[in-house]
Amino acid sequence: MAKITVLGGGFGTALAVMLYSTQEHDITIWSALPEEIEAMRRDGEQKEKLPGVMIPNGVALTTDLSVIDDSDLVLFAIPSAYVRDTCKKVAPHLKPGTIVLNAGKGIEEDSFKLMSKLFAEELPEATYVVLTGPSHAEEVGRNIPTSVVAASASATAAYLVQEWFSSPTFRVYINDDVTGCELGGALKNVIALCAGISDGLGYGDNTKAMLMTRGLHEIERLGAALGARANTFAGLTGLGDLIVTCTSMHSRNRRAGILIGQGVEPFEAVQQVGTVEGYYCCHAAYGLAKRYDVEMPLTEALYEVLYNGADVRHAVQVLMDRPKKHEYEKLT
Repeated sequence: MAKITVLGGGFGTALAVMLYSTQEHDITIWSALPEEIEAMRRDGEQKEKLPGVMIPNGVALTTDLSVIDDSDLVLFAIPSAYVRDTCKKVAPHLKPGTIVLNAGKGIEEDSFKLMSKLFAEELPEATYVVLTGPSHAEEVGRNIPTSVVAASASATAAYLVQEWFSSPTFRVYINDDVTGCELGGALKNVIALCAGISDGLGYGDNTKAMLMTRGLHEIERLGAALGARANTFAGLTGLGDLIVTCTSMHSRNRRAGILIGQGVEPFEAVQQVGTVEGYYCCHAAYGLAKRYDVEMPLTEALYEVLYNGADVRHAVQVLMDRPKKHEYEKLT
């Protein structure tokens, strides 16, 4: 049994419930918002984020970060925009060598840094692992069969996460391609926004299949430029995560995209839906594509829609009118 502190609700709460109910780990959920913790204590659930997923009485709830002091693992399940500040708050409480497990899927918007780089800067004495793959919180919290990947430069840490998190309904594979796993988890949100826009425009299955397939090609392109392995993107963190995020109404990125396709202004759509990592990740992915001179037409088209007011139907036509080429042109 491990002592695990979970930072953040939503997916964090789903993982906490799953871990406690299947493994009986010592679990504490932390939130920076006292009102969120109070509501969870009162209702026994997160009514807005995870209605119907009941939090067991044995799961502790707190706003006190000192709970980290003797934790074996600290799980970050918070939006990428808040990770750096949270790391700064966590640092004084973290013992050297403690495993920090990032379950978020994003890229720091302004610096274009992957989360592994950010954690290395802010928590250099911790051992970093990323947990990623097709895993909606709404299903994980209900113990619906799910499989994910734990990736780390430390084989020992990855194996520990696999051991601690695996259950009859939650299967964990391990990987050492941290860059590839992080990129796959982050960039699928960009393509999911595109897929949602397609749905909002009333386009069909052909269009969505095109966006997902060519979107995966873009992810592979940028991954190659950053040193990731191509086969990583054929796995759970690439293809798997792309399928679930582009097709499910659990996906906030897809839901925001649908609103944009229906004519809602992009930022207003984000405000309506809540945390939409793809909105911010698109800016970072666009910046990385320019920095590494990688062609990413879907990402570039979405960037024009989100940030420069481009008309979505015109953006689609621009994509369809691109010069003809071989399907498998070089990735770099």
